[in-house]
Amino acid sequence: MKRLTDERTKILFEKLAKYIGTNVQQLIDRPDGTYCFREHKDRVYYVSERILKLSECFGYKQLVCVGTCFGKFSKTNKLKFHITALYYLAPYAQYKVWVKPSFEQQFLYGNHIPKSGLGRITENAGQYQGVVVFSMNDLALGFGVLARSTTECKTADPLTTVCFHQSDIGEYIRAEDTLF
Repeated sequence: MKRLTDERTKILFEKLAKYIGTNVQQLIDRPDGTYCFREHKDRVYYVSERILKLSECFGYKQLVCVGTCFGKFSKTNKLKFHITALYYLAPYAQYKVWVKPSFEQQFLYGNHIPKSGLGRITENAGQYQGVVVFSMNDLALGFGVLARSTTECKTADPLTTVCFHQSDIGEYIRAEDTLF
């Protein structure tokens, strides 16, 4: 596993800041140890430094993965978060969207969230802001990007898309062979 290049580190932290804002520092300096990001075969892994030291005795070709896969870099150097990052992003999310129980299944099938499926939304969220999507019971379902700001959502038509789907926990079943 190798360190991320400066360019890829910048891309990763910009993407993290889009979802969790200034809480990125809390993701790295945790009470249970120091964590870091490493790259292996264009995938970004979030791993404890203690576990990373133990994994150094394995060769590049022998190692499948170490830590939690946060996302994958595309050939155009864009980062797409995987659903495996959800449980680390959800507690630190600045902006959140809650979906109605009647729309949870549609979101888990990969559909965008219309205003009619919106239960609640965090105040002062801007357009194209990264959000974590929750059920009304505060179960993290996935993440997305707001299509409209909070103020625009209040006056929008019920069928207007409010949040673009990025990833959801249904991907564990739909894309289990490509996640890791």
